[in-house]
Amino acid sequence: MKTGKVDVLLGLQWGDEGKGKVVDVLTPRYDVVARFQGGPNAGHTLEFEGQKYVLRSIPSGIFQGGKVNIIGNGVVLAPDLFMDEAKDLEKSGHPLKERLYISKKAHLIMPTHRLLDAANEAAKGKNKVGTTGKGIGPTYTDKVSRNGLRVGDIFENFEEKYAAHKARHEQMLKALNYVDYDITEVEKKWMEGIGYLRQFHIIDSEHVINKTLKEGKSILCEGAQGTMLDVDFGSYPFVTSSNTICAGACIGLGIGPNKIGEVYGIMKAYCTRVGAGPFPTELFDATGDRIRDLGHEYGAVTGRERRCGWIDLVALRYSIMINGVTQLIMMKSDVLDGFDTIKACVAYKQNGKETRDFPYDIEHGIEPVYKELPGWKTDMTKFTDESQFPKEFNDYIKFLEAELETPIKIISIGPDREQTIVRK
Repeated sequence: MKTGKVDVLLGLQWGDEGKGKVVDVLTPRYDVVARFQGGPNAGHTLEFEGQKYVLRSIPSGIFQGGKVNIIGNGVVLAPDLFMDEAKDLEKSGHPLKERLYISKKAHLIMPTHRLLDAANEAAKGKNKVGTTGKGIGPTYTDKVSRNGLRVGDIFENFEEKYAAHKARHEQMLKALNYVDYDITEVEKKWMEGIGYLRQFHIIDSEHVINKTLKEGKSILCEGAQGTMLDVDFGSYPFVTSSNTICAGACIGLGIGPNKIGEVYGIMKAYCTRVGAGPFPTELFDATGDRIRDLGHEYGAVTGRERRCGWIDLVALRYSIMINGVTQLIMMKSDVLDGFDTIKACVAYKQNGKETRDFPYDIEHGIEPVYKELPGWKTDMTKFTDESQFPKEFNDYIKFLEAELETPIKIISIGPDREQTIVRK
């Protein structure tokens, strides 16, 4: 019997690679789009028909009519933030309740999780991770320690369950000496969000997904954050609290690994990072500032300035390896349109030795080894076909493909849905 296929789309760097736009572009090829991990710390920005949207928890396939969108069991959901996001989309004419399905097994971010997030960060002193403060880490901690509250819990004895979890969190906050807070208003809105959540299709998502595959339909799995923020394989401890890699799609949706087909890896033509943590190719000069300004590198959710640097091929090779990437998608190529010279980090120097392998510790003693390439000095934002690419840009693509041993199939030359070139 012929079954459907599951393709996975994920970021290969430190997040913010442009996943939302690409999911929106690829969605017409699929029947279902599903988010498999992360929470409202994601900010997937989409622009089309003169409008700009930022999605936090809702899958980026929501704008393509007739497609089923699923928030999977691996996601952590904040009912109040979800309500705000969903109502904004409904106002703009997108009928969410018909298209969006939510897993019963997704965990709920409680107001006290946000307090625990702040208390834990404060307790770290100078060693802050730089979280978004949305309670995501503490929610995943509760999940792993078997103390979580799930979406499926909202239909029976919910107030009782909520009160027990809240009391436990209050004890933890007391132990952290974090007692000066008032969540009365936040809690009121959060409970309103619970009521709103009950209006949606709350499903056993693993059954729905596997039945969809049996029917021969196709699914696109959408990752949040990026590979270098994976809790196991990223720059620990400056990472997120979930598995952002391809294997996370199997866990976060209940899919067998033999169902995975294409793995789309998204990268920028350069590199960015938000918050604390090591970043070997970070630029602290006018070039870094120029990339930030040209690329509008500010967090879609937090507004925080992103740190900017040249593309890191050591980290990218590592990401491609652990994800099993089959094709690459390069975003924001247009940001480098005006540069005379482009640099790419091809290796690291550590303790006097050169390596092309990504090491255990990238925080200390790492010196990037760069290769310089001529810039293309051409405004590519209005191009509609790869035949228009200047020679220098084609050379940059060939160089990257050779270094990464993976084909670059899609190139973005601007923020709009239309500014996307699929290579033959």
